[in-house]
Formats: sequence, C-alpha cells, structure tokens
Amino acid sequence: MPWNPEIYNKFKNIRYQPFYDLIDFIKPMSNMKAIDLGCGTGEQTAILAHKFKEANFLGVDSSNEMLEKSKSLETDNLHFRKATTEETIASGEKWDLIFSNAALQWSNNHEKLFPQLIDLLNSKGQFAVQMPVQPENKLNKILSDLVDEEPFKSYLKDYKRDSPVLSIDNYAEILFDGGLEDIQVSQKVYPIIANDHETLYNFILGSALIPYIERLEGEQQELFIKTYKERIAENFPKLPAIYSFKRILLYGRKK
Repeated sequence: MPWNPEIYNKFKNIRYQPFYDLIDFIKPMSNMKAIDLGCGTGEQTAILAHKFKEANFLGVDSSNEMLEKSKSLETDNLHFRKATTEETIASGEKWDLIFSNAALQWSNNHEKLFPQLIDLLNSKGQFAVQMPVQPENKLNKILSDLVDEEPFKSYLKDYKRDSPVLSIDNYAEILFDGGLEDIQVSQKVYPIIANDHETLYNFILGSALIPYIERLEGEQQELFIKTYKERIAENFPKLPAIYSFKRILLYGRKK
C-alpha cells in the first residue's frame, strides 16, 4: 500500500495548522538555501517558497506517488527531487534552512539522525521540525498493542515499527549540543473532533497504518482492519469523540 495523497489529504486542514505554527519560527534571510524534508505533495513547500520569496527551496520525498503531485508547483525558487532523508544527509550538501513537517518520524535513530542534520546547517542556518508524538498518541498506542497480539504478530512475521520519536528533553539537549541558539521546543495538542469511528480510522490510515496494511493480504488484512476498528470503538466509546493528537515542534538557529 503506497502513500495515497487522496487519503492523506482528507485531513489537510488538521495537518496544516502545525505547519503554520512551525513556519512562524522561521526568520527571513536573503538568498536562503532551504530544504523541505519529506515534502509530500509539495503543497506546503510551495507555501514556504511563496512566503520567503528571496529563498530557494528544494522539496525532497521518497514517494513517487506524492511527488507526482508536485510537478505543477515548480517555480524559479522551488524545485523537487526524489530522495530519502538519509540520502540527503549522505550528500553532505549544506543549507540555510532545514525544514520538515510531519516526516522525520519515518526515519530511525533520532539520536544519530538529528545531529547529522544539524551538521548540514550553514552558519546562522535554521532548523525547524514538527512531528507527531507517536508514543503518546492514542491511535498509535492501540496499533502498537494490536500488532503484538496473535494472530497478527504471526501474520506480520514479528514486524513492528517502534516509534523513533524522543522526549522533548532529548530533543532540547540535541539542539543545544548541536550549537543551536534561540531554541524552541514545545509539545502541543491539535484536537481532532470525530463524529464517528471511521473518521479516526481514516486519519491513521493515511500514515502510521500504511506499513502494516501493506504487509497483509486477503482475509488477514480484513481481520486486522476489522479488529483495529473495533479497538478504536472500544477506546472512544462516546461520540462525537475528541482525539488529543499531540505534536512536537522544534526550532533552533546555528551560531
């Protein structure tokens, strides 16, 4: 099950608010060389390029399906490239702004990854990252428990993707040790109001559920989806329901 822009964008308005909160940290710089890691369809990168007109933006993503949507958005100061975050790090290319909205939770080993990204900043370069706090979000917890149970543990051949997202204390220390100033580290709830359980299922279907669904077929997949939906209903017995979706916002500026 590859990334599906239509499913992901069902919750565009909900996913955009933390993006706007994150860009409020960014200070304009003339001739700023900027990269958006995990740019998806490129719509948010286009907003960045429009807001910071003197900057040159590169959006990178590893999904062909997502990048297909970005082709029509390219301008003189906005381009796109297929690449993973790890490939971007390996290139050693330096940046004045490293930006990433709801993408780095898909990269492992943040204790190593984040210092490597910070090392790619030029002097006075800015680092702005937002991610869901997966270990604390209820739908992620339900999913994590389910894949540890039989028969799904066997169906998935013991596959489980534990979240790499660290605590805000960990990230504050990483940013400080990386030589960043003006450090901002915050966790914020972006509530989702759901009138039915299907809304909650569809929200996670466009993200964290993908690597599990794509490993199952036929009756196994049907049973997994049915059971997960039942667990959602058990954990959200009252409708409409509020889902307290937590996100972490990080910002710092290189000395």
